[in-house]
Amino acid sequence: MISSLLGKKIGMTQVYDAQNVLVPVTVVEAGPCSVLQVKTLENDGYHAVQIGFSSQKLKNASKAELNHAKPSGLPHAPRVLGEVRLPGAATLKVGDVVTVESFKEGQYVDVIGVSKGKGFQGVVRRFRVAGGPAAHGSMFHRRIGSIGMRQTPGRSWKNQKMPGHMGAERRTMQNLRVVKVIAERNLILVKGAIPGANGDDVIVRSAIKGQPKTQA
Repeated sequence: MISSLLGKKIGMTQVYDAQNVLVPVTVVEAGPCSVLQVKTLENDGYHAVQIGFSSQKLKNASKAELNHAKPSGLPHAPRVLGEVRLPGAATLKVGDVVTVESFKEGQYVDVIGVSKGKGFQGVVRRFRVAGGPAAHGSMFHRRIGSIGMRQTPGRSWKNQKMPGHMGAERRTMQNLRVVKVIAERNLILVKGAIPGANGDDVIVRSAIKGQPKTQA
């Protein structure tokens, strides 16, 4: 089995765990994901499997997407595709389906998503710059202030925090505990918040950090 699944963020709620403690959780609909392609070291230079999640309308799929999904037996082309690297040869084959049963309660996972987009923002919101006095006579409230120097160096430094586009960036929340797995509904409940709005696509994978090291 592979240690990653494509899914969709449903929203947040709270549940009681085994110790009767109220835990805030994010509900993720993970899978089922069909295997569309198996990559091998001989043909592609590395081992991996390509999985698909959800389905798009027939009118929205190109002929290439439909032909790519045909060997796996899917009636419609997947809406989301993802590739999972493997350390060795894959045990899965084209047409197999991966479900949330590959995760178990108490396991730690990383969830990858795209944060909410907030458009063009100033430095007060974007970088929490203090700004100036709030009194009426200051004439300096939420502006950035001085960004340069005098004759030396005579320019602004690189990476100067300035107004610009905020949000809509790929983010990874690491080491989130799986509180509950509802296999019959393809749901995973993870403790804490994950990036993105409700309905956004996410990737759930086994946590990389904090895992026991294997002997070579």
